[in-house]
Amino acid sequence: MDVDSEMRRGLVRLPPGSEMVTDADEEVFILYSKSTPSSNELRGLGYLDSHKDTLTLSFELKPPTWSNSGTGKQKRKLASRVIQDKTVEIQLAQDKTALRTRAGDTGSVVWRASVDFAQLILQQHHAKSPTSIFDEGLRDARVLELGSGTGLLGIALSPLVGHYTATDIAELLPLIRKNMSLNFPGWPHVKQGTAAEGRNISAFDFNWETLLSTPASRRSQLFPLPASPFDIVLIVDCIYHPTLLPPLLGAMDYVSTAGTTVVVVVMELRAEDVTREFLEGWLRSGEWEVWRMFVDAEFWKDTPYVMWVGWKGHDGDSIPLV
Repeated sequence: MDVDSEMRRGLVRLPPGSEMVTDADEEVFILYSKSTPSSNELRGLGYLDSHKDTLTLSFELKPPTWSNSGTGKQKRKLASRVIQDKTVEIQLAQDKTALRTRAGDTGSVVWRASVDFAQLILQQHHAKSPTSIFDEGLRDARVLELGSGTGLLGIALSPLVGHYTATDIAELLPLIRKNMSLNFPGWPHVKQGTAAEGRNISAFDFNWETLLSTPASRRSQLFPLPASPFDIVLIVDCIYHPTLLPPLLGAMDYVSTAGTTVVVVVMELRAEDVTREFLEGWLRSGEWEVWRMFVDAEFWKDTPYVMWVGWKGHDGDSIPLV
């Protein structure tokens, strides 16, 4: 099924060109027949720069070039009066030693996918774009990120949402918390209810493999969920190794509430077999409705990413941890 005109599901807009995903093999064929391996290889694994201890990222945000009325010149002039250029600067510490010495620790450096996703959401929000992925309800949304790594997305996006929860394995929490303190003075002791940035972001240990191995009756004790369900679950470039797929799928199910939570998955296209295995697991039970999002942003069109959004289809039901 394709979207011919804009469709909304919860906080998400599905723009024209988005397609429902029902078959993993078909989706993999579509994705990889369009990809350009030669350009992907030039990017390496996807790190931004794994040689520096600290990175300073600048996100250049532009005013919109659209409006509902007037000529093209008038539209641009009207928009530029309301919204000006803006630069968002974020400083991030990396643990390049952990990348090389701690097995499986890829989250200790910044990945390009997180930078590009942050640029996309920040630009759409700044320009008040009618093609934004998230609608105006984002400002009150409860967001959970699985696999936060250095904490970049939490730092970039928390000013836009109601509350942002960053999670990763315990070994990465000191780095995430260090970066939050670098960018939000006084964090974590920023007074709640104020306008100060950083007041609405928290970081916790959430190990998917531990969740998978914990009996269902004890999961809520080890990993308690908030009384109000999450509106958005973000997973950005966490799909790269087959052994992590069952734990990740289990974590996605555990933190999602039917009828409320939208799961947003951004992945850089790498090994076809891993992509296929992830999609097969996500679609297997039939409880999830999954769409490939068409992203209407010029810079995104030449990137090697895919973005899926998914919802649990039936209230009260859940996918068993496999």
